[in-house]
Amino acid sequence: MLGFLRIIGLGLIWLLLAGLTVWAAAALYVDFPLQGAGLAATVVYLALVAACFTLLSGQRRKILACAVLFLLVLGWWWTLQPSNARDWQGDVAQTPWAEIDGDKVTIHNVRNFDYRTETDYTPNWETRTYDLKDVRGADIFLTFWGSPWIAHPIISFQFGDHDHLAFSVETRKEVGEEYSAFRGFFRQYELVYIIADERDVIRLRTNYRTGEEVYLYRSIATPETARAVFLDYLRGANDLARDPAFYNAITSNCTTNIRIHTKAVAGAKAAPWDWRLLLNGKSDEFAYQQGRLVGDLPFDQLKAQAHINEAARAADQAADFSDLIRVGRVGFGS
Repeated sequence: MLGFLRIIGLGLIWLLLAGLTVWAAAALYVDFPLQGAGLAATVVYLALVAACFTLLSGQRRKILACAVLFLLVLGWWWTLQPSNARDWQGDVAQTPWAEIDGDKVTIHNVRNFDYRTETDYTPNWETRTYDLKDVRGADIFLTFWGSPWIAHPIISFQFGDHDHLAFSVETRKEVGEEYSAFRGFFRQYELVYIIADERDVIRLRTNYRTGEEVYLYRSIATPETARAVFLDYLRGANDLARDPAFYNAITSNCTTNIRIHTKAVAGAKAAPWDWRLLLNGKSDEFAYQQGRLVGDLPFDQLKAQAHINEAARAADQAADFSDLIRVGRVGFGS
């Protein structure tokens, strides 16, 4: 029996080391700082692992040597530092930050671009002032561009009867850089909070990008809760403006950051972790089941009426774009 358990234990250890070795090889390939040298660094690492496995005698020595090699790569990887000073693409060129003085909030670098196409636009970075007493609630946009399992959430806060301010957590890409889901698991992209007018960040997705479908839900957040989450978002934006951070497709992405801010406010009352927070294309279904969305329709019907692309294209450049995309939808009145 002990011999069998030992074999199982060794098998699990080698399985873990195999996974760690694959990760380390990928990290070297993706994140190695010398241009074009990632492949060479990966080959050298794998050759050393193979040498440890074939030349050393005894399971313990092999395991220890492979573990040491992994820890060396991990130690190097942790030395990679994010930065706010790179040659950024125009849509993420500025970092938003806020001044909070009692109920008065002044936000710098609010994005409100004038688009002609997705990539042809007139930049417009604004400074806006809001009164926290005017916060009425929070809405959730969910954008799909392919797989029904993956989406991009945007949270938008309502001020007064007609004003809305949206927060989109994204990768901050450099000039010439494209997003890669694979590279998103490593230290390739900085994290950025886009604070924007809905006529920018929502209309960009409905009217100018192709193949994106956008859904809009009203959350049950009270004005008090929405205000607290809004302030926590601003603190997060200020933290990033001061201390940049890396995006990570699992640990620090568009969905996990929403959860960070909502959990900071809700505490023990926050919704439990669920696999649909990782495969976030199902996060609206999860929110519905948790009672976090306004409306008593069956979920399929609620989602169908939440689709806003047609209304957004009709509203286009209208000054009351935010009002028009909400007309007739559950939770938004007439």
